[in-house]
Formats: sequence, structure tokens, C-alpha cells
Amino acid sequence: MTDAAGRERFEGRTAEGELAGFVTYQVTGIIIVYTHTEVLAAYEGQGVGSALARAVMDDARARGRTVVPMCPYLAKWLEKHTEYDDIVARTTRRIR
Repeated sequence: MTDAAGRERFEGRTAEGELAGFVTYQVTGIIIVYTHTEVLAAYEGQGVGSALARAVMDDARARGRTVVPMCPYLAKWLEKHTEYDDIVARTTRRIR
């Protein structure tokens, strides 16, 4: 996985360098908001989305960031991966 900061996304690529999927984000201070996860059709069902989710969460932890999972895929993935609860912002309040 590579942080393509200029595009505000993390990219997952094959060994040959082909783009397999990506997660878009926005950063403000120590807060990172993951906004969208996309896996290219040729790589669907091969664990790319899960690998991307784990990689971006590990990156956030390593950088001391708090994660806001706006992306529906990542939010659902995090329900099963409670090991990241300590860095996920959870609230019932609406963000304005």
C-alpha cells in the first residue's frame, strides 16, 4: 500500500504495479476521515478491500491519528475488527 498524498488516497497495487484498489481520505491535524473504499472489478472478491482496510488502520495507528470512518465499507469492516476501537472516533452526535 502506498500513500498517494497528492491524491488524498492510499493505493493498493499488484506486484506488477497495477492499481487494485484505493481508500480516499481527508486529514485535519491528527484526525483522518476515510471517505471511500474502492476495489477495481478485476480484483473484487480477492481480499483487496480487507487488506486496504487493515493497512490504512495500521497506518493511522502508527501515526497517532484518530479515525473517522465515513466510508460504509470501512465502518462495517471495523465492526468486526474491534482491535482498532481505541483509535476510532465513535459518537452519536451529528457532525456539523
